Amino acid sequence: MAIKRYTAIKDNTITNAYESNLTTRGTGSNMGLADSLEVFSIYAQANSSSNEQCKFIVQFPVTADDTGTTIISDRNNNNIPASGSVNFYLRVFNVATNQTLPRDFTLVVSPISQSWEEGYGLDMENYSDLTYGGTGSNWMSASATSVWTNIVPENLEGGSFLSASWMGAASDNYNEFNYKQTFGTGVGDLEVDITGLVEQWILGTAGTGPAGAGYSNYGVGVMLTSSQASGNRSFYTKKFSARGSEYFFKRPIIEARWDNSRKDNRGNFYVSSSNMNSADNLNTLYLYNYVRGQPTDLPNLGDNRLVGVRIYTSSSMGEVIPAVGSGSFEYLNAVTGGWVATGIYSASFALNTTASFVHDRWFTGSEGASIDATDSRVFHTGSFTPIPFNSSNVYSIPRYVTTITNLQSEYYRNDNARLRLFTRLKDWSPTIYTVASKEIENKYVENAYYKIYREGDELNVIAYGTGSDKYTRLSYDGSGSYFDLNVSLLESDYSYAIKFLYYINGAYEEQPEIFRFRVKE
Repeated sequence: MAIKRYTAIKDNTITNAYESNLTTRGTGSNMGLADSLEVFSIYAQANSSSNEQCKFIVQFPVTADDTGTTIISDRNNNNIPASGSVNFYLRVFNVATNQTLPRDFTLVVSPISQSWEEGYGLDMENYSDLTYGGTGSNWMSASATSVWTNIVPENLEGGSFLSASWMGAASDNYNEFNYKQTFGTGVGDLEVDITGLVEQWILGTAGTGPAGAGYSNYGVGVMLTSSQASGNRSFYTKKFSARGSEYFFKRPIIEARWDNSRKDNRGNFYVSSSNMNSADNLNTLYLYNYVRGQPTDLPNLGDNRLVGVRIYTSSSMGEVIPAVGSGSFEYLNAVTGGWVATGIYSASFALNTTASFVHDRWFTGSEGASIDATDSRVFHTGSFTPIPFNSSNVYSIPRYVTTITNLQSEYYRNDNARLRLFTRLKDWSPTIYTVASKEIENKYVENAYYKIYREGDELNVIAYGTGSDKYTRLSYDGSGSYFDLNVSLLESDYSYAIKFLYYINGAYEEQPEIFRFRVKE
């Protein structure tokens, strides 16, 4: 499962709105423990030109100084990929309300420039929970001991954010790390790709601009655009769930997404054909090196961690079958294999053969050495069945029957299960040679995706990741398709269901099967 979620570690709503007397502004109010967050602007409520605003601030566990499992600790432990291979999304979830909803508005997400306190306030109606000299942030102050300020320094109202206004002069230094989402109606969640900002936070605390070594992680503020917040039209009111919400899946998160699917063609290796282009003729094989149950890198490969792969007609050498790889390993008829992850290597190549069964041998040695030389080392010998590519006179759309072969009825939240699929053609019938072959063939769907939803209310917990990130795409190897289920993403004491989406003949088709399980603490 190529998805990790990081729940907010603090949040607060700050406002300069009038209290119920329409005389006193609630600039000293704190809402750090409220179960919702709010954004609005109100025009001409107290008088013909009055303006009131509300925004919220939220912080997530990114760096080593934050609490709990952090983004940087997961990256250091290889639980999420390096920069450039993962995207981070800010997700804040809508709260249904019976109040008036704004229309045609834009929310801005801006990085906060200084440390702030969450506070213990609850009152979002009368703004009675005043911080004054106590703990917590508000419209005027970041904490009990510091006001909001910019680099000049000048005292600010309504928070301090890394933007042109924070610099005190026109500047586009921070434009890249200020984000926007437009809403047609007042319903809907906030979901913004903030990858660039998160990478700045990961870089560290030495600088406060693009020329420095990253930004300090103080979180983000979410607010209306300056023109909408201070204009002569009201946008009232947009509410989101806070981190204190009782609803597990509605709390603010940063969601890391990446494509970790592996396409191991050991079970569907096609022989080269002039009917396919050069890219489609390439097949990829994987080598998985496990030592006492743990993935372990192969020894003595050098800094480039390359291995050679050669194809034979026999498990004990035999005839060498020429292979055309994506790189040269400087060995006769060998192709280059490379490191993918700890203990995992792959090689991509095309093969033109009439052999019905072949063997792949993974090796290393000094340049120019033969595979059986004394200074060479054979790591592994595998096997696979090359499949001849044949065109057809009949246009057909395949239909599949899918089963999860190892699904359990219950999982614990600390489980990380690898679920394996068996997929066959729906109208399968035995192939007739001289006798019928009754073994059902496991078919490979190269682009398959899963989703997980809560059964009671059909809430999509993990949606089909068919976009650019493809974070729910299934992997496959010689045993068929599979994906990893990180159960910690799910709330305990609920039942969940899994469904699959296959990309077939240029269109996505949801499969009819439903697979159910329950999560326990």
